[in-house]
Amino acid sequence: MTVDVLDESGTDTDVEELSVLARFVMQRMRLHPRAELCLRLVDEDTIATLNAQWMDKQGPTDVLAFPMDELTPGHADGDVDDLPDGYLGDLALCPTVAAAQASEHGNSAAEETRLLTVHGILHLLGYDHGEPDEHREMFALQARLLADWEAVREQRPDRDDPGSAGDVTVP
Repeated sequence: MTVDVLDESGTDTDVEELSVLARFVMQRMRLHPRAELCLRLVDEDTIATLNAQWMDKQGPTDVLAFPMDELTPGHADGDVDDLPDGYLGDLALCPTVAAAQASEHGNSAAEETRLLTVHGILHLLGYDHGEPDEHREMFALQARLLADWEAVREQRPDRDDPGSAGDVTVP
């Protein structure tokens, strides 16, 4: 899996960790090994411009997802090599917005940035939270992925390889 992280934010964000986290989530969601993703860390002016241009909303936001090849999660009983490969999409994430809202969610800035990375990837995979049932499903999956990440991360202090300690079951 290929994850490009472009840091245009001017913040001290752990780009390597976000890259490894994104690959971890993509693996857990059983995407094809050649699936690709771009995570672009941006400043508040850039995210506000993107928010206005693509969402018709004013002001900065935390994360925006731009799906490309409409890839979907694989199922636990299938072979990932049989899934279509392609470009999952682009995420624009604003670390300063993440830091500003982190305390509202009881998170550090780094935890909020990790949460938003997972949240954005789930949006790229077609998950949404507009309806109560969708919200429950997406946020439960997000919490499970983050908990799995933390467990693997604690076991692997080098953080270079997220390992493959199992997959998330996808309905």
